[in-house]
This record gives sequence, structure tokens and C-alpha cells, in this order.
Amino acid sequence: MSDIILETRDLTKHYGGVHALEGADFILKQGEHVAIMGDNGAGKSTFVRQITGVEQRTRGEVIFDGKPVNFAGPLDAREAGIEAVFQTLALADHLDVPDNLFLGREKTKFNWLGPFRFLDYKAMRQDTIDALQKTGVKIPNINNTIERMSGGQRQCVAIARTASFRSKLTIMDEPTAALGVQETAQVENIVRTLKEQGEPLILISHNMRQVFDLVDRIIVFRRGRIVANLNKEETDGQDVVAYITGAKTGAEYEGAA
Repeated sequence: MSDIILETRDLTKHYGGVHALEGADFILKQGEHVAIMGDNGAGKSTFVRQITGVEQRTRGEVIFDGKPVNFAGPLDAREAGIEAVFQTLALADHLDVPDNLFLGREKTKFNWLGPFRFLDYKAMRQDTIDALQKTGVKIPNINNTIERMSGGQRQCVAIARTASFRSKLTIMDEPTAALGVQETAQVENIVRTLKEQGEPLILISHNMRQVFDLVDRIIVFRRGRIVANLNKEETDGQDVVAYITGAKTGAEYEGAA
């Protein structure tokens, strides 16, 4: 059995005449944590949106868990085992924490009644408390609606939701960009927990310290193309910046295997 959980081949996205992503070949192995870095507009988020079905690719292949996939949308990706946290968070502001954690996968009871089922609020509340304890996320009152929470608390709820369900792949797009020091530390602890559990992860981040603390490998995007595939132990921040800025051209890059 292959240890590759995700592979993309020639993954490409054009918006009219704009080539946002061009020929991205990428491999992620089971248990591996990989950072995607690059300047704004380099193609990082576009790459992730093609994988998760948020947008449809212009051409190329996505192979997930050994099978070619073509997700119609994020729900398809989630059902296949891909959990993602985007900068937009995708939380329901009028719902509380348990309802957001279980949105789209609510627990029910009295299932023997056929089509008549009832939400099991008690089970979802207890599982929410357990999930927050597991991930180290501190929410003073889980009954508060999301709209009454700070930006940092909202981000932590989104990340706790991702980490609460054992997935085949977790993707985080700038998860700590708007967080303070304490909340950033909580998120980074969640990432470390996923590593301990053997769950693969893709992390999009501009934070060089964070990247070198958390991942095994660094992929650099520039102008819609992958220009470097770097082992964390064999590179440094200056080297990464050189690829991001174009001081190093990436001409020697031969794929992200």
C-alpha cells in the first residue's frame, strides 16, 4: 500500500488570461507536515482551493488516498476526509459552538423512528467540551453564538472543528494570521497534536518561525508555480526567502516528491 495520501499532477488554474496556478506537481505522504510559502498572489491559496473543490481546476489531476478525485465542492472533500480551515473560517455566526462543530454532521437520537430523528444536543455538547479540552482551545461559554466572540476565539473554534474529527488530511490556510501570542500558541499545539496522531497536514503560512517549528518540508510558490521543495533540516530562512523573492530561480526544481 502506498504511503502517499495526496498527489497532484499538472494542477492548473486559469482565470481568463490570468494563470494563477500552472503545472503544480505535489506529493504529501502519510503523517507528513508540509508548509506552503510564497508571496501574496503566488498561487498558494489557489492550489488549496483546487484540492478541496472550492474551485474547479482548469486541468490536471488530484489523487487522494490512492484514488483520482474531482470534488464538486468542499462538502465532498470533507466527506472524503479532508478538513480545511480557510481565512474566511466558514462559521455560522448565529449558531453556538456545538452547532458549528457539528454543522453538516449533526448527531441524532431515536434513529429507529425511521425518518423521524431528533438532534442529540447533549451528546454534541459533551463531544464539544471533549474536543476543546483535547485541542487546548479555551472558550469561556460554548453556548455563546459565534457573532459574540472575538476574532481569535472564532479562529480557534474553526480549528477545533477541524481537529475534532479524525480526518485523513488537514489543511490550514494562515490559521494564526489574526491571532495574538496566546491563541497562536494554542493553534500550534493543535498542529503538534495532529503530528503526534500521525495525521498529515498542509500549512499555508507567512510565519517563518512557525514553519520551521512545525513542518517537515517546505514548498515555495512563485508566480503560480512551485519553484522549490525543501527539507526543513537542509535549508534555512534565507534560502526560503531567496526562492520567494526570485533571487533563486528554482530552475533546479524537479518536482515535489
